Amino acid sequence: MRKKIQTLTQIVSLFLLAGLFSCKQGGETRNDKRYEFSNIINICYTPNDTARCTGWFTDAGSWMGFTIPQKENWVNGFCGPFSLDMNRRQWMAKAAVVVGYADFPDLMFIPDSTSYFPGELYLSSSSPEGIITQSLHFVDSTTALLSIENSSNHVLSFTADKWGKDIRIQNEHNTVIASHTSGESVILTFPADVNVALESNNYLAVSKSTDKNTLVAISFATTTQDVLAVRQNSSSILRNYKELLVKNSERWNGYLNKVLREDMKAEYDRIAVKSVVTLISNWRMHRGGLLHDGIVPSHAVGYFVGFWAWDSWRFSAALAKFEPELAKSNIRAMFDYQQPDGMVIDCIYTDPSENNARDSKPPLICWAVDEIFTHNNDTAFITEMYPQLLSYYKWWYKKRDHDSNGFCEFGSTDGTVEAAAWESGMDNAIRFDNAKMLKNKGYDDAWSFDQESVDLNAYLALECKLLKKFATIIGIEFDGPDYSNQVSDYFFDTENKFFFDRRISDGSFVTDFGCEAYTPLWTGVAKPEQVELMMPTLLDSTKFSTYIPFPTVAADNPKYNPKGYWRGPIWLDQTYFAIKGLRNYGYSELADNYTIQVFERLKGLKEDAPIHENYGTHTGELLKAPHFSWSSSHLLMMYDEYGRE
Repeated sequence: MRKKIQTLTQIVSLFLLAGLFSCKQGGETRNDKRYEFSNIINICYTPNDTARCTGWFTDAGSWMGFTIPQKENWVNGFCGPFSLDMNRRQWMAKAAVVVGYADFPDLMFIPDSTSYFPGELYLSSSSPEGIITQSLHFVDSTTALLSIENSSNHVLSFTADKWGKDIRIQNEHNTVIASHTSGESVILTFPADVNVALESNNYLAVSKSTDKNTLVAISFATTTQDVLAVRQNSSSILRNYKELLVKNSERWNGYLNKVLREDMKAEYDRIAVKSVVTLISNWRMHRGGLLHDGIVPSHAVGYFVGFWAWDSWRFSAALAKFEPELAKSNIRAMFDYQQPDGMVIDCIYTDPSENNARDSKPPLICWAVDEIFTHNNDTAFITEMYPQLLSYYKWWYKKRDHDSNGFCEFGSTDGTVEAAAWESGMDNAIRFDNAKMLKNKGYDDAWSFDQESVDLNAYLALECKLLKKFATIIGIEFDGPDYSNQVSDYFFDTENKFFFDRRISDGSFVTDFGCEAYTPLWTGVAKPEQVELMMPTLLDSTKFSTYIPFPTVAADNPKYNPKGYWRGPIWLDQTYFAIKGLRNYGYSELADNYTIQVFERLKGLKEDAPIHENYGTHTGELLKAPHFSWSSSHLLMMYDEYGRE
């Protein structure tokens, strides 16, 4: 019990040091809400040659990340930084700053407690000579500030544990520069009362005083040209650390206060906070071909370190409530590469040669812009974006309507089925198993599937509705095509009582019961009587009302595969579309019950597991990429809408 009290005292004293745990403002105490959510995600990992790390602590758009050392493989400092670029993915160091006592270089420290709070890492360790506590906060996109408290009168020492391959160490005064051949560099800036010396391509820094509190700026430069500016910024950070730590606290309190509700269970609050943490950990500052800041799908998986179109629309819709400027930036990043014909390409990267312009992605962009307007009344952003939004909307009817009947198809610029499936966002969906490509007249870069998709046309109907709204707001006339009032009847199969794609050749339905049918309910284009006819199928536990509700394809389909990407597992965007769709048509209690199933049954969601790309329909098991942004976005939406009519 004594040790628990001692550890709690250490935590409180460290937070008081940073001015974060409580601070007096006008005679009243303001608590930092982040400390209600300890160990929000498990990112404990000590770099080694046998295991793979599956997530880092990163914030403020930084391209570097850190982990908490594993207690069974302890390092007395945070592990990293790790380079989060798609093409590099390297540990710059096992631990760039390991803290100890100068007079006891071989002293072993035993871990007492560690935690990942929203926007902060914390660890405490003890030895026979004293206790050291450390916390790490990102104060901007290039620098994380390490705050250290020493319980003893011993002088602190600092060194690195195992620099990465091809890294060369230099120092100048109280600064250490660890440069990689790629041009990326780690810059360690110590206070003026710390002596720094080099030895064997490493450094040893020793404090001149026995001050209880010490700070180290850990900075990251993505190019050699940035090193000088980053160094100057780091020195400024050490001078102004109190103000910067308060700003970090205010930023995270702002996020949480804008998102959290007062009427939700604590474990559901935790889901919302974990979703926010996931989105912000996937924030990347503009770099190279990414001309604006934005959100990547998952920082934990190298191939997901870029911006995708419909992913970005989802992220921006979720960010609109608590980080609207980032939401707008993410949208601008995708439109930086809008083609002359209006097309918004599939995905973009720091290296533009990697960009994919073979296809687009489903059009949910006006929804995202409308969410920004709803939460922030930002008419200037609507005025800025409207011409580009309208051009993209018209592009679908110009280059993805094979027979010019007003109903569009997914397709590609290169005529391949692969790229057309990517354009749907449902890469290997069962409904496209027999699809073929058709060349669209008058264009060399326009091909369509030979089937018109219900979800695409339902999305376009919502885009049309919102474009009309935007046009009214900014005082101009909408001049785009409008087939929105025809979508529900055209794609509803009265025999099977469900929405399906239709073949261009004969108008027949592609009768694979799938998640694309949720979209007319979410967009509101379905007729109430059609939804009523769908209900027995939606409520059938052998089809869609599964353990985790609303899979990507009916669970009794012979081709259903529980781990088959878009051929069976749960994707939370589609589950959200179904739940919100039910709410749209008055089935609010049912929508709430399904939301509870999601919150209660997804493995690790209420605990410390990261949020994943998709989940097992019948088990809730974790599938595919961890730290996944669009799952987080839709969990936030479910949380916000639960219990509301």
